[in-house]
Amino acid sequence: VTIGNSVTTIGGSAFVGCTGLTSVTIPNSVTTIGSSAFEGCSGLTSVTLPNSVDTIWHDAFQNSGLTSITIPENVRYIGSNAFGIDVYGNQSSSLTTVVWNAKNASIASDVDFWNYDSPFYGCSNISTVTFGDSVRVIPNYLFRNCTGLTSVTIGNSVTTIGGSAFVGC
Repeated sequence: VTIGNSVTTIGGSAFVGCTGLTSVTIPNSVTTIGSSAFEGCSGLTSVTLPNSVDTIWHDAFQNSGLTSITIPENVRYIGSNAFGIDVYGNQSSSLTTVVWNAKNASIASDVDFWNYDSPFYGCSNISTVTFGDSVRVIPNYLFRNCTGLTSVTIGNSVTTIGGSAFVGC
């Protein structure tokens, strides 16, 4: 799917359950990716998020087929379970590599009933995480319960590692 340059928001559930979708080209005009926009797109293995994206809502890429993701510099908010498994733990995540370049991002600040407050909750296949040189703060609960995590590279600009950022890893 190639999204046109006039699109600024990909709405909630826009492509939910499109299992045949394999790649998405998101233009620099997009600032917001809505809740569950690509949830359940198990064939989706490739997406590039442009620097224009500043908000990724809850469950946006939950249970997708992505194997790697780069979070752009300008992301200010990323919702709970944006890239993780479903709240019942019935699915697995294909993600193995995350590059976090977001300079001033916050994540879901309140722990919900299910305790799935992390954008990457239960992504047990993530083994490598890299924080870019412009990152100053690693948010609370960011990689909660990512049990396969074996390598974390933290850039020189990081001054704060949030509480429980890697709890359960």
